[in-house]
Amino acid sequence: MTDHRPIAVLLVDDHPLVRQGLHAVLDAAGDIAVVGEAGDGDTAVERSAELQPDVVIMDLQLPGRHGVDATREIVARQPGTAVLVLTMFEDDDSVFAAMRAGARGYLLKGADQQEIERAIRAAAAGEAIFGPQIAQRVVAHFANGSGSATAFPSLTEREREVLELIAAGKGNARIAHDLMISLKTVRNHVSNIFTKLQVSERAQAIVKAREAGLG
Repeated sequence: MTDHRPIAVLLVDDHPLVRQGLHAVLDAAGDIAVVGEAGDGDTAVERSAELQPDVVIMDLQLPGRHGVDATREIVARQPGTAVLVLTMFEDDDSVFAAMRAGARGYLLKGADQQEIERAIRAAAAGEAIFGPQIAQRVVAHFANGSGSATAFPSLTEREREVLELIAAGKGNARIAHDLMISLKTVRNHVSNIFTKLQVSERAQAIVKAREAGLG
């Protein structure tokens, strides 16, 4: 993606009015272009393969193929396409099922225009992004976890701190600010974490850490 072309977005929702509303909102953003729409999971996979969007806005409850299954298929076929879930469901099963399927972010319907636009830009840039309620839920999993001292013994204490902030959906710049370290140092830590956890992206790191009970 170059700096000169807008972020190409595919909208997936079974309600035409929702798609219509999102289309109007995103078109007004200037740097985001809706290139297509789909009303069910199968069409979402087909349209995504055809259009190769930068970001897919994915509802979970869809006719036919579930949004999680559609997400998994899209990510497997097109690793360069980021899937951003936008749904009403905030239960743990939905959140972590979407993350395991490869979703880059998770927002709840009701998120305001600025939040959605920010999430699309972050997802397109390769960051993991979560709405405030979802970030709190992920952090709660970490806080309630056990065995943090023995989970991933290869991680340093600082790397573990960075991983917890990644799990809260924070980007590298925010992590650098929160831990009062340089951006370059954060990037080095993130690279080391990915290597040690044997993952290639932030969402996978979050899932793996949560399953190990890291807190």
